[in-house]
Amino acid sequence: MRENVTARDLPPFRADQVGSLLRPERLLDARADFAAGRITATDLRAVEDEAIADAVRMQQEAGLRPVTDGEFRRASWHMDFIYRLGGVTKAPGHLAVKFRNPSGTIEFTPAALHIDGKIRLDETIFGDDFGYLRSIAGDSIPKLTIPSPNMVHYRGGPASIDPGVYPDIEEFWSDLSAAYAEQVRRLAAAGCRYLQFDDTSLAYLNDPAQRSMIAERGEDAEHLHLRYIQQINAALAARPAGLSVTTHMCRGNFQSSWAAEGGYDFVAEALFGELNVDGFFLEYDDARSGGFEPLRFVPPGKMVVLGLVTTKRGELESKDTLKRRIDEAARYVPLDQLCLSPQCGFSSTVEGNKLTAGEQAAKLRLIVETAAEVWG
Repeated sequence: MRENVTARDLPPFRADQVGSLLRPERLLDARADFAAGRITATDLRAVEDEAIADAVRMQQEAGLRPVTDGEFRRASWHMDFIYRLGGVTKAPGHLAVKFRNPSGTIEFTPAALHIDGKIRLDETIFGDDFGYLRSIAGDSIPKLTIPSPNMVHYRGGPASIDPGVYPDIEEFWSDLSAAYAEQVRRLAAAGCRYLQFDDTSLAYLNDPAQRSMIAERGEDAEHLHLRYIQQINAALAARPAGLSVTTHMCRGNFQSSWAAEGGYDFVAEALFGELNVDGFFLEYDDARSGGFEPLRFVPPGKMVVLGLVTTKRGELESKDTLKRRIDEAARYVPLDQLCLSPQCGFSSTVEGNKLTAGEQAAKLRLIVETAAEVWG
């Protein structure tokens, strides 16, 4: 018999989601028209507004309490934010990130980045986007996702930081946390009550191959996760009252492909014990994520959102399988500290994963229905 558990009034919720959604065709067409100069920025934003309103309705009809804008105004979940930080510019060439899938490998190649000035916040990044989402959310909870501060460092590495600007790397870390702390403060002042830091680095570092790559670029791969935990905590140290913050960790999500693998064991004790967030969205949709044993380090009061429903394929999971896996996780952390979500977003980049809009909606409904049966 299941233990007595309660519904949740604060994020994360029993049935939750990561954030990004498949872009509708009319939005992709409008982006192409804008890039070709056939429509104006105002025209594009009008199409985005309409598509986001439709996406919010879809989420509400699925039964979700939190709604996002699907990240419809972005090309990728993180680079659109990072390039808008003061001190960060696009550099010639591209970053090359290799992703794997059952058929082979593909590459994600965003423009390279260069930190050629002091890191600072020149604007409330995504502030207008959140304002629109909040204006149409109705009784739902508008949720905003942004990349964690760690992604600014992990994606470019030390080579992206101009030593003339930051001869002392500690000044870089300090400025980065200060910029993020100001972003958090401004978002809360704008009415944001549910903020998520998306962070692949803390999941990637569980993979020995990723740690080897970090070591090859001259960094302390065995302890970098401790620095990253410290950075997020510094960004949230002055978090305004009433703002719930979660973090989402996955091993890469690009066109149904992944970049890393391995359980959470390497980072678990420090991550769960020291990271000052309200909940952890964890990828658990297949064997690449390892077992639930690392959840034994989750302290009382912290929530774990089990990403058991994959966004990489359209096939619908069975409720019985989901319930069995929730029970397995509850051996290591109390059921009352667990929630359910997809393992990642459905469209971390504009291209999206290999499933349909109908399959996406069915997965969100499945999460809501399963959560209701488990937690009431």
